[in-house]
Amino acid sequence: MTAKRGVPDVLIVGGGLAGLACARDLAGYGFGVRILEASDGVGGRMRSDPHEGFVVDRGFQVFNTSYPQVRRRLALRELRLRPFTPGILVHTEDGPLRFEDPTRGRRRPGDLRPGRLAGTRDLIALAALSGRDMLAPAGWLRRGEDRTTRTALAAAGFSEEFVERFFRPFLSGVFLEDQLETSGRVFHLVWRSMLRGTLCLPGAGIGAVPRLLAEALPPDAVRLGTPVARLTDDGVEVDAGGELAARAVVVATGPGPAARLLPGLGLPGYRVVTTYYHAATRSPLAEPVLLTDTGRRFLNTCVLSEVVRGYAPPGMSLIATSVLGHDQEGRETWLRDALAEVYGTDTTRWDLLTVRTVPDALPAMPPPQPLSRTARVAPGRYVCGDHRATGSVQGALASGARAAREVAADLAAR
Repeated sequence: MTAKRGVPDVLIVGGGLAGLACARDLAGYGFGVRILEASDGVGGRMRSDPHEGFVVDRGFQVFNTSYPQVRRRLALRELRLRPFTPGILVHTEDGPLRFEDPTRGRRRPGDLRPGRLAGTRDLIALAALSGRDMLAPAGWLRRGEDRTTRTALAAAGFSEEFVERFFRPFLSGVFLEDQLETSGRVFHLVWRSMLRGTLCLPGAGIGAVPRLLAEALPPDAVRLGTPVARLTDDGVEVDAGGELAARAVVVATGPGPAARLLPGLGLPGYRVVTTYYHAATRSPLAEPVLLTDTGRRFLNTCVLSEVVRGYAPPGMSLIATSVLGHDQEGRETWLRDALAEVYGTDTTRWDLLTVRTVPDALPAMPPPQPLSRTARVAPGRYVCGDHRATGSVQGALASGARAAREVAADLAAR
């Protein structure tokens, strides 16, 4: 690609977190940027929609305050964050058991005592694992031996019973797979982030995060409703017709468009998750806590309106429950029965508000898992996204930052 007068230095295809981070850094380096976003708003999978007076995120999501990229880029106060209870409730055959971090919140032991949720051996292993992951340098964790999460937990000294009762149901909702086959290095980094940060939701829904990132961009840097048909020698061709030129193009889309625009790009498989949103006239649990199920009938469930009151209109509650895979006929009825047992309430009068399936919710990350990959694909062509890093908000933002660094270095060298 050659420079042309009156065109931006860089076109970024896709206005998700990676594309927004890339654009912001390139603008900070002094380059002209333009984001081409196919939809009607920024955020990619991180979007919130108004629905019959409720706020519905596009799939159940949480926001972690500990990610370095988050703390670097966002004024967290502007998001009006509301925290979850620092722990989870685990539904078992013997009833609910509470896992709560004793170092924060109400500082109560809950069921994290010998003979309840865990035995003495598991409590010792948990203290050792958490202390190491929380205090050790992140770089040390990244360089550790990579193996599956299940193997890493066994090596850390946890019993199979505790893994099945706590780690497997909880981590299934984190990694969107229930075999604990995700990279152990990724697990340690995620565990570290949970120990060091707070899980919460913005007061206006998860979509407030990308909107805040977009507000930091130069005026007119984002062009919405502009799907890209293909890459050209000098830039891109948009679906509406016509070519837009630039010195470099960064593809920051989801896996489907990325594979179409960059044939031959190696992409991982993706996890599919479906979230069922129910409305009820009474909250089934007056606490902003995440519930998991040892029976693995669902990944997790939560009364979102207990976390953020504005997720539901006055006098109503919003319950979100996520399961692996696509929606299936009869699944919601079966799930409603499971929720009646878990919440200990009658769910027959709950209204099914909407169902959201995210086919590319999270990249598969089996070992050996590269924690960061170059953005360079070909001269003048780059790619970024969660599939180039650790699949998290941190990974997407860090991938965008790396792409910006590499683009800036290459353009400066010309």
